[in-house]
Amino acid sequence: MRWATVIEDHYGCPMDIEWAKDGHTGELYIVQARPETVQAKADQGVLQSYTLTEPGEVLVTGLAVGEAVATGEVCKLADASEIGRFLRRIGAGDIHHRSRLGADHEARRRDRDRPRRSHFARRDRQSRAGGVAAILGTGEGTSILNDGQAVTVSCTGGDTGVVYDGTLAFDVEEISLDDISETRTKVMLNVADPTTAFRWWRLPADGVGLVRMEFVVNNHIGIHPLALVGFDDIEDRDVVARIERRTRGYADKAEYFVDHLASGIARIAATWSPEPVILRMSDFKTNEYASLIGGAPFEPSEENPMIGWRGASRYYHPDYRDGFALECAAVRRVRDAMGLTNLVVMIPFCRTLEEADSVLDVMAANDLVRGRNGLEVYVMAEIPANIILATEFAERFDGFSIGSNDLTQLTLGVDRDSARLAELFDERNPAVTRSIQSLIADAHVAHRKVGLCGQRPSNDPSFAEFLVECGIDSISVTPDAFLRVKDNVARAESAGTGG
Repeated sequence: MRWATVIEDHYGCPMDIEWAKDGHTGELYIVQARPETVQAKADQGVLQSYTLTEPGEVLVTGLAVGEAVATGEVCKLADASEIGRFLRRIGAGDIHHRSRLGADHEARRRDRDRPRRSHFARRDRQSRAGGVAAILGTGEGTSILNDGQAVTVSCTGGDTGVVYDGTLAFDVEEISLDDISETRTKVMLNVADPTTAFRWWRLPADGVGLVRMEFVVNNHIGIHPLALVGFDDIEDRDVVARIERRTRGYADKAEYFVDHLASGIARIAATWSPEPVILRMSDFKTNEYASLIGGAPFEPSEENPMIGWRGASRYYHPDYRDGFALECAAVRRVRDAMGLTNLVVMIPFCRTLEEADSVLDVMAANDLVRGRNGLEVYVMAEIPANIILATEFAERFDGFSIGSNDLTQLTLGVDRDSARLAELFDERNPAVTRSIQSLIADAHVAHRKVGLCGQRPSNDPSFAEFLVECGIDSISVTPDAFLRVKDNVARAESAGTGG
C-alpha cells in the first residue's frame, strides 16, 4: 500500500500498478504502472457508449474486445521487437496491428492523451479493462492492412469487431449510472474471467447469471484435475515436469486445483456480494479436457463431443468422479470457509431425471447439500427434455437458466458451428420460442425462477421484448451489452408487456 501511495503521489493521478512476487525469495517487485482511467471514470458514475455514425468499406473482421470506436493510422508490427517504432508514434493515436505466429492478429488504439505501454500478451484483458478498442483473430489482417493506412476500428457490433477503411465519424455518449432505468426483470452479467471482475462492479447489475467454471480452469489452472489427483502415477516425464512447474510450492497437487479454482470463483462472488453469482459447474467437452495438461489419458475419443460425455454425465461417473470432488471442494471453500453464500451452483447438460438425482447425490457425498447453508442448485435448460419435464426438474432444482444456443441446436437439429447451416440456426424459430414460453410457465407454477444467458437479447431488442412478455425473471449478458439490454428491457416493460 505504501508503494502504491508513493507511485500515485509521484504521478499525481490514480495509477494501475502491476506487481510480481519472486517465488524463491518472496520479494515483491513493481513491474509497471500506468494512468488508471476506468476507475476514475467509474467513480464519477459515468459510462461511455460509442456509435458509428457513417458507413464504410469493411477491410477485416474479428473477435471484438471492448465496445469502443477508434480512428488512426495503422502501425504494422511483425513482432514485439518493433514496439519502439510504435511507441514513438502513439502520440498521434495510432492503431497497431501485430501478427503473432501467423494466427493471432489485433488492431488496437492507444489513448491519445494518456498512452499506455502495456505488454501485448495481456491485450484482451487490458483492452476490456481500459476501454480500448481491440479486434482479435482477423486471419488476414497482415495481408490487407498497410502501414500508415487510415482506418476506423469499431467494436460496437456485439462479438464482431470491424476495421473500416478511412476515418469514419462516430459519437461518444456519456451515460450516468444514476439515469439507468429500474426494471422488474433482473439484468445480470456473464463473467468469464476473474481478472476482469473488478472492471464491472460499478454496473448496476442484479448479480452474475453465468460464470463458466471451465474458463477459470482453462485460464488459471490449465491442468486436468485427474492428472493432479493421480500425479504420482503419471509416467510421461514431460507432463510431470510441466505440472511441477505450475504447481511449485504445492506438496498436494490436488490442492493446487482447489486453491486456484476457489480463489478465482471467490473473486467474482465477492465483487457482487450479496447479489447472486451463478456458477456453472464444468462443461468441458472431452476434446477440450484432453487438451489440458495431462488430460489425454483420461479422455475418450468421441465422434461428436458436443453431445457426448459432458456436463452432468461426468459428475457421477467413476471415470471423473474424483475430478468433480475437487470442483465441489472449491465451491465448499468459497461458500463455507470464505462465507460467500451468494454463490449458486448450476448443473449443465442434465439429460434425465435419474441423472439429476445422481448428481445431487454425489454433490451431497461431497458435502454440498442443496438447501444447507442456503445452497441453491440450478439446472441449465438446454435440452428439449428439460422443457418437456420442466415440472419434474423443478422438484429437484431451485431454478432454470436457458442455454439458448444448445436449446436451439438440439431443438432444430442444427449444428450451431456449421457455416452452411447458419441461416437455419434461429432462436426466434417458433419451436424454440414456444419451448421457452412453456418452460417459464411451468417453472413459475412450481415457484421456480427462470433466466436466460446468451447474446441474442443484446443484438435483438425484439427478442428481449419477447422474453419480458413471457415473464422471464432474469436475462444475463456480457458486461459490454448490459446498457443496451437494460434499456431494451426497460422499454419493453414500460410498454406494458412485462406484467
